[in-house]
Amino acid sequence: MLNQVADGVWVRQSEWVWSNAVVVRGESGLILVDPGIDGSDLNQLADDVDRLGIPVVAGFSTHPHWDHLLWHSRFGDVPRYATPGGVQAASEARERAQRVAAESASGIPLELIGLLTPLPADGGPVPGEIVEHQAHAIGHAAVLLADRGVLLAGDMLSDVLIPLLDPRRPDQVGAYEMALDRLGEAARHVDVLVPGHGAVAEGPEVAARLAADHAYIDALRHGKEPVDARLSQDWLSGPHQSNLEQARRSSG
Repeated sequence: MLNQVADGVWVRQSEWVWSNAVVVRGESGLILVDPGIDGSDLNQLADDVDRLGIPVVAGFSTHPHWDHLLWHSRFGDVPRYATPGGVQAASEARERAQRVAAESASGIPLELIGLLTPLPADGGPVPGEIVEHQAHAIGHAAVLLADRGVLLAGDMLSDVLIPLLDPRRPDQVGAYEMALDRLGEAARHVDVLVPGHGAVAEGPEVAARLAADHAYIDALRHGKEPVDARLSQDWLSGPHQSNLEQARRSSG
């Protein structure tokens, strides 16, 4: 079920890597941000949206990874936005995203994956401020809803995921440092943080999430092994080693 975390902001969490679909009420209707993971999630989200009784007017993808590019016909044939960089990357990777989605989940309308259009300069129907950066993925964007005290962070500031560097791009450590500075400025205006994966943070936990990611990236910058509780999850060992190797290459 949808969990209301602020005025006009609802979150529905999947069991798959604690993925969060976000529903935001805009002036003309609902905007679905990164909606769902598999066909069951998408259908259940559509049921939840139907119960709200407010039409869906747009979608928004925080970044061009397959699990943030999904859609369902029940949401309607409406514009699905992303940053210009995110749109281009999603278009170039669309076939791969479809293959990975087919292997990783079930019941997904593959033909609807990654059909994005650049967000207008004025934000179009998406309320708030777009905070774009280049950490984790090309054209990654957070959405700052300052009037509601909410930051939608995409795949950043998670309590279950360490910072995940893009292994195909140079100086992701520097990109992460810049992104965390931008998100930290945005977080000054909020008391609710919704990550793409993991628990919603409220109050002091918002600053704690920022501090944890800063500490992890700072350790990489200085060639040290990060001390991070999230690394107790065995499945993060591979991504962590990839981060360490990329940081070494960048410093060399």
